[in-house]
Amino acid sequence: MNATLTSALDAKESGQYQRLAGVLNMTRDMLDCAGAGEWDRVAELERERRDDLQQCFSQPVDAEHGELVSEALAVMLHLNDELMGLLANARDAVLEQGVNQARTRSALGSYQDVQSSS
Repeated sequence: MNATLTSALDAKESGQYQRLAGVLNMTRDMLDCAGAGEWDRVAELERERRDDLQQCFSQPVDAEHGELVSEALAVMLHLNDELMGLLANARDAVLEQGVNQARTRSALGSYQDVQSSS
């Protein structure tokens, strides 16, 4: 996404901004993992990201860096939207797979009933 933004955050002296850069990188990693179907890793990263965000915003943001932080949050929200789209697609695929398995079990049961009555 925006490597310049991450670099700008990393360059700040405060750990708060460096942590926010890490959160952006973590969000990108979550998106990559979701794309690869590594949902356990996505969940693990989300827990870490939530902790980092809480620590990052446990203190006020300096007014002079407000625009940079706003831009970082906008990028993170965009990445979150992409992640939610992948999650919805994965959920739909799992639901469809469950329906197909139920149909297969039903067909097998019917076949076995026909075999038993023959």
